[in-house]
Amino acid sequence: MERLERPSKGMINIHPIQRGGILTEEARKLLLEWGDGYSLCDLCFEGRVDLIDNPPVKKFKEEVAEFLGMDDVRFTAGARHAKFVAMSGFRGAVVLDSLAHYTSYIAAELNNLKVYEVPNTGYPEFRIEAERYAETFERVKEEIGEWPSLALLTHADYRYGNITEARKVAKICEEYGIPLILNAAYTSGLMEVKGDEIGCEFIVASGHKSWAATAPIGILATSFELAEEVFRTSEVRGTWSGRAFTKKEVTLFGCSPVYGLPLITLMASFPRVKERVKRWSKEVEKARWFVREMEKIEGVQLLGERPKNHTLMNFETASFNAIAKRHRRRGYFLYHELKERGIFGVHPGMTRNVKINIYGLSWNEVEVVANAFKDIAEKYGLEVED
Repeated sequence: MERLERPSKGMINIHPIQRGGILTEEARKLLLEWGDGYSLCDLCFEGRVDLIDNPPVKKFKEEVAEFLGMDDVRFTAGARHAKFVAMSGFRGAVVLDSLAHYTSYIAAELNNLKVYEVPNTGYPEFRIEAERYAETFERVKEEIGEWPSLALLTHADYRYGNITEARKVAKICEEYGIPLILNAAYTSGLMEVKGDEIGCEFIVASGHKSWAATAPIGILATSFELAEEVFRTSEVRGTWSGRAFTKKEVTLFGCSPVYGLPLITLMASFPRVKERVKRWSKEVEKARWFVREMEKIEGVQLLGERPKNHTLMNFETASFNAIAKRHRRRGYFLYHELKERGIFGVHPGMTRNVKINIYGLSWNEVEVVANAFKDIAEKYGLEVED
């Protein structure tokens, strides 16, 4: 059998979807203790994980709802499952931003919702403008004769790390009477996201992307009014046995499908998560510094909004791509050059664009990463500003 050790061990990890999921020390200490399969299920007396009192999952659920400024919470099999659950109580059309994750589209498709997109501004910033939601709502009404039943906004998109003003979108949705799902997979757990302040009906979050938990785990928060529908309990009854499962929630496959380690690590990291969201401005400061340093390299340009408001960033790297065309390793040269310098997480083979995330790195580590890119550039004859 091949060795299973992680190749990035001991390196600076700048993988765009992993930085917010780096475990806290409190969570790491519990990995072996709770690593066995459905390790929470032997403590379940109510038939649902979210109702367990010891460890205090039920109380934790209430704390998460308060943290998100919402009424009710469930833990899901990732943010993608949370979006599916939120959409399950609606029919007709959904309007979503054109930078939405592919799982937003698939969640809509699974629920037989017709998808309409809010356009973005295109190259090089690719911004979503809140006002375009109203325009898209009107277009839907004109095309199908009724308003969309639901809207979704990707708070920070996974491609460029742009943050759209959620309050403005929520205000427009309120004016049209359309519930809003805020996909906060890349924001909640890193920065403060409060549903009652924003005005959204659902918040979707990702434990393994942004709440320092092991995968897979998502969070769905909503209001008491909508919880009754999206967390509806089973009404099925066996025609011969008469069996019924009246406590089981249909869209959660009966019970929140996170039965062990992911939920435990989410709980263990939560005190740190509540604390770290207050330091988000410091993370943005590092990101803006990093952008300035990267753009000192010939042929490197940030894609997405300016100034940068998120630690996830995408650089157009035409100069590195030109090197790749003549290098014996082709597009893999950059991946290997970074790896030799103790940096891991840039997608192997990609040199046309480089997507990275520096969330949670120390200032020293951020400087190491920036200097590594500069060093590689100079090695291959690119100009680097002083």
